[in-house]
Formats: sequence, C-alpha cells, structure tokens
Amino acid sequence: MSLLLNTTSLFYGAPIRTRSTTLHCETRMFRPVSSSSFSSVSAILTKEQQSNLPENKIGETHLKLAFDFKSYMLEKANLVNQALDSAVPLKHPEKIHESMRYSLLAGGKRVRPMLCIAACELVGGDPLTAMPAACAVEMIHTMSLMHDDLPCMDNDDFRRGKPTNHIVYGEDVAVLAGDALLSFSFEHIATATEGVSSDRILRAIGELAKCIGSEGLVAGQVVDICSEGADVGLDHLEFIHLHKTAALLEGSVVLGAIMGGGSDEEIEKLRKFARSIGLLFQVVDDILDVTKSSEELGKTAGKDLVADKTTYPKLLGIEKSREFAEKLNKEAQEQLLEFDQLKAAPLIALANYIAYREN
Repeated sequence: MSLLLNTTSLFYGAPIRTRSTTLHCETRMFRPVSSSSFSSVSAILTKEQQSNLPENKIGETHLKLAFDFKSYMLEKANLVNQALDSAVPLKHPEKIHESMRYSLLAGGKRVRPMLCIAACELVGGDPLTAMPAACAVEMIHTMSLMHDDLPCMDNDDFRRGKPTNHIVYGEDVAVLAGDALLSFSFEHIATATEGVSSDRILRAIGELAKCIGSEGLVAGQVVDICSEGADVGLDHLEFIHLHKTAALLEGSVVLGAIMGGGSDEEIEKLRKFARSIGLLFQVVDDILDVTKSSEELGKTAGKDLVADKTTYPKLLGIEKSREFAEKLNKEAQEQLLEFDQLKAAPLIALANYIAYREN
C-alpha cells in the first residue's frame, strides 16, 4: 500500500520544498485532510513544546488514513515521562538524584524512546515490553547532554531552555549524575523488562553497550573533539556523526525491534532506517545551529561556528545540506516499504519530524 505524507503542513506549518515523486512513502505535496483534536497533554512537556508539536496529516491513498502524529507524540511522551519519573525517584543521597532528575525530566521531545516504542510496535510487539529499553536510551541520551555541556566539552550554559546541570549542581555532581544515569540504564533494562526472553534482553544490552562505547557514541565524540579547528572532509564528518549522533538513534530502533520479537531481517532493515535518520538528525542540527536563534533552539545557537567545528553547512552550504537531508529521509523511508504501512506510520512520521523539526 502506498502511504503519502503531507510535508507542507506536517511540521509547524512551515513551507517545505520536496520533490513531487510517487515513490511509496516518499513525501509528496497534496491537499491535507483535517486532523483530530487531542485532549491528553504531557504534564512534563512545556506549553511551548506542546504548541510546537508537528501536525502529521495523511491524505487520500488506496484507503483513507488519518494518523494523528501530534496525539501520538503527546501520548508516548507522557508515558515515557511517567516511566522515567518512576524509574528515578528522589531518594538518598538526594543531591545526586536531584541532579539526575533535573536533566532527565527537563522536557525534550523524547524522540529516541518513541523510536524504540514505534519499532517494537512495527514488528508486532507490545509497546510496554519496550518501555524499560526506551527509558534506558533516554537516560543515556540525557547523560551525553549533561557531559556535552560541561566546560571541558562544549561549555554550554543552557539546555532545553534551562540552565545546564553543572550550572545548577556544579561540575562534580553533574559528572557523577551522568555516570549514575549511564550505569542505571543497563540495570533498568535487565530488571524492569517483562515478557521478553533472557536471550533477547542480553542481545539488547549488548547492542546498547556497543552503540555508546569506544566504537559508537564515544568514538564520535573523541574524533569530533580532535577535529576542532582542522580541515576535514565529508567522509571524516560522516564518521563523526554516524557515531556521535546516529549510533544512539540506531540503538533505540534496534532495541525496540529486539524487544518486540523482530526477525533478524526486520532488525537489519530497521537498523539501516535508523542509521539514515541518525545522520539526518545531525545534518538538520547543523542547519538549525546557523539558521535559528538561541531562544528558538532552547540552547546556545552558533556554537559550532564559534568553536570552528566542521559542519555540513560549512562544507556544503545551506541549500546543499537541505538537499542531503531530503536524500537521507528518502533512503530511510525506503527501508520501511516491506512493512505493514499502517504500523509503519509512526516511524515514517518520526523520520519526517526529524527532517523538518525547528529546534
């Protein structure tokens, strides 16, 4: 079945230029259908985040479909926030748990947990079985942001519109709180996952460890640090971002597919999907860094330029970077063609959300 997503009004009502081709699942412009209203609102998402969630509308195909992506995002974000709140309660010693909760519950779009849950659903799994893994990837993502913001790294004062963790709790506590989130993420998968065989849980833990270690996220971070001020090419830049950014997004999707009982073939297709959207995420991040204000982003804008980092706009220019983003989005969605398109709708919408987000 062909599923066509309207990208003209999909994200914040911003005009999007897309090629008008007829590939299954590739974006195409047409008159949108009206979306249903939603009543559930996340208690932790800010009003600004709620108002900025994208409208995802699907037009006429062989069947008349209506996937309300705004409601999907709010519902899943709310469930993830509740699960995170329960997983990391305030207890002794209070200082470290306050610091952990400060960054973990600071809002955010919860893209990685949603990818994990949507991948689980796509392969026929119960989304509740993927919730501990979804929380784990968000804990690790939060840790990476806390450490990224430290003076010895990117030296940022704001994250998600709030003072960064080390500004509030000090560098020492911020480092330890990040370490605590990292170690607890694995404990949480191992102890909180229900209805999944031990061999799949073990496989998921192995995947997660690899995607954030010295061959994954850490590799990308180190090469990125060593490349500041240096002239690097596209291959070098791609290595950085496939590891620094894409690796954890890939892990999120793969963990969901594993927990959902996906076959090896399904897992590998979703791995390729995730790798493309992971690189896409960074290309868009680079574009936003030079086209949006700090207020719009909720973090310091233009920091890559100040740090003399090599980015896609620096190497390709803004327009070519946008074209590259479109290409990556198309390649990602091609990996979903052999899946049930109704079940694939959340991942298709999430890919478009990543491609056309504004912060």
